[in-house]
Amino acid sequence: MIVVPVKEGENIEKALKKFKRKFEKTGIVKELRNRQQFDKPSVIKRLKMERAVYVQKLQQVED
Repeated sequence: MIVVPVKEGENIEKALKKFKRKFEKTGIVKELRNRQQFDKPSVIKRLKMERAVYVQKLQQVED
């Protein structure tokens, strides 16, 4: 459960923004979207490999 301490006199929008930030950090929405559909292990492995190649190319460009 996410708890956001609100100081006295603090704006409700500021507290809501803190809540949203904490909620994003937990990764609940991301996990929920991943669970909505099943991906075969081979597809997951291929996507990881493609991402690794992409990141490696980006790092080479920076150097």
